[in-house]
Amino acid sequence: MSGTDAEGAQAAWQAEYHAAAKPNPTTGALVARFKPALDYLMLPIYFILHAVYVFVQGILIKMFKPHPPPERIKRPYARIAVIGGGLTGVSSAAHAVSHGFEVVVYEAADRIGGIWAHENKTSGLQLNSLLYRFHPAVRWKKAFPQRDEILGEIEKVWREYRLEERTRLNTPVKQVRRVKRASADDECQVHVRSPSQWYINAGEDGPFDALIVAVGTSGEPMWVGFEGMPIKEEKSDSKRSTEVPSREPTILTGSNSKSRRADKKDGDNAQKAGSVEKHEQWTYQGPVLHSSQLDYATPEMLRGKTAAVIGSGASGVEAVETALSRGADRCIMIARRDKWIIPRNVVFDICLSAQPFGREMPFSVVWERFLALWQYHGVEDLVPKSGIFVSTPVVNDDFLNQVRAGNCVYVRGDVVRLTTDGIVVDVRESIEAGSSPWIGKGVHESMHPTRPAGSETNAGGASPEAEGRVEFKADVIILATGYKHPSLSFLPQELFPKDYERPNLYLQNFSTEDWSVLLTNSAYLNAIGTVGHFHIGIYTRILLTFLLDPATRPIAKEMKIWVDVVRFIKRGAKGGALSFFTYMELTIWILTFHVLRPDRWRWTFFILFGWDVCPDDERLISLVDEGKQKV
Repeated sequence: MSGTDAEGAQAAWQAEYHAAAKPNPTTGALVARFKPALDYLMLPIYFILHAVYVFVQGILIKMFKPHPPPERIKRPYARIAVIGGGLTGVSSAAHAVSHGFEVVVYEAADRIGGIWAHENKTSGLQLNSLLYRFHPAVRWKKAFPQRDEILGEIEKVWREYRLEERTRLNTPVKQVRRVKRASADDECQVHVRSPSQWYINAGEDGPFDALIVAVGTSGEPMWVGFEGMPIKEEKSDSKRSTEVPSREPTILTGSNSKSRRADKKDGDNAQKAGSVEKHEQWTYQGPVLHSSQLDYATPEMLRGKTAAVIGSGASGVEAVETALSRGADRCIMIARRDKWIIPRNVVFDICLSAQPFGREMPFSVVWERFLALWQYHGVEDLVPKSGIFVSTPVVNDDFLNQVRAGNCVYVRGDVVRLTTDGIVVDVRESIEAGSSPWIGKGVHESMHPTRPAGSETNAGGASPEAEGRVEFKADVIILATGYKHPSLSFLPQELFPKDYERPNLYLQNFSTEDWSVLLTNSAYLNAIGTVGHFHIGIYTRILLTFLLDPATRPIAKEMKIWVDVVRFIKRGAKGGALSFFTYMELTIWILTFHVLRPDRWRWTFFILFGWDVCPDDERLISLVDEGKQKV
């Protein structure tokens, strides 16, 4: 069989495979009829489970919360620079100081909190907070806390572990200088505390023995420049390079902004403007804002209006909910690609993340069929064609109800341009349900293209650019286009040789060239799991173990072999070998990290639970000094 035939057969099998996950309308109607009754019957159980969770939190805090550091650590085991003052950076620094390591936290913004400091007030956890215990000291009040409670817990940890005096606010890291102490392939490395010394910016804080890069995955809001979108004058000041998400309102309107011209490469997709003045007439005249800035939307901006949301990810789903809750008449979601939407059910979410293979498997259709029945009844046409173990799903219980009720139109397509009062979309499919959400009936609305105002017509009277396209009228446009991926250009590029750039790192978080560089949650792309859980402490303690005990350290060759083995095992995975993983897969990585190296067994309880390493421990000071004396 030729390569083309094989690919065709595989595509046909995949289409049949995913079609099996799509339930028939009759089954969906039955599920829709009985699901409300089941949810009602489960309410007492949910109440009991929440009470149990509150009690369990106290036990977890008692067992695993490390003691705050003394006012002064007399003899730090090593010095660590933490780049990023968000949830991951604060948690990592708190773990380090509680175990006797000195830290300095560098934060580019004027406050800690990372991306949560720049989200809307109504933004909250998608997952149950049971899966978001980013530090053992955290005590959640709600199952799904919102922004202010999350920021409050981050600040509580920051203050309790004496990180306030160790934090440099308004200090973006622009350069990290590396001074090698030993070769990355040096089998011993016992004569050095770490392979390299690190200097941050001008080196004013002195050398560090290790780095924890906690810049996360979300930088500045991503403003996609569609043709016809009003834009402001570009600022040339140097502050734009810090990649700190802006908290200032950036609501664009056609009356006070310039228009974005079509790029030449768009060719046939762009309107043929005879002059700049003619192009200016097609600039969208309503407000345009990013989904992260909905707090700045006035009531008049949304009440009784139609909001077009560009983007179908978690921020898009949340934007639809927020707009409708603030009085919007209806929303139109424009989706380039579909995302699986899974329920806010802690048992289901744990089971899904417990899949150990981190890729689509033959039995994955069981999960997909269950979701199609339980979540997508009445809107079966929204079931994605791709597998669930390919990209990060959205966790939400309300969005599909809004589609069922007809409050949100779901449009599969690509944005072509903005017009004076709407958006032109190259529509593949439009799904709208206007019936009761309990009937279980999805309705396709057949939509005919309309010619945007001001466009030219051919001899037949039709716009050559409107063929196969639809113009949706919108009073406000919300860009749920996510955030820019933070740059790591401040790090020496030799840390990431070809084929071993992020996310292809040792344990998916350590540079393969130097184990003293830990990038917790900074190499993350897609996963079924959470970025804010116990792995933050485990990865930090792995780094601390390397600093304490030279026998546990990996060499560069070993770290690259680990990456190569994972790539071999997951070859052909659509989500990518290390670009997508499940939380169970991550747990397996950590367990094999111990099992395959007996010289690490003695540190197992410390790495996994944080026990038995305290500041100024003479036994550990002797261990560190012994290594330094073997030069």
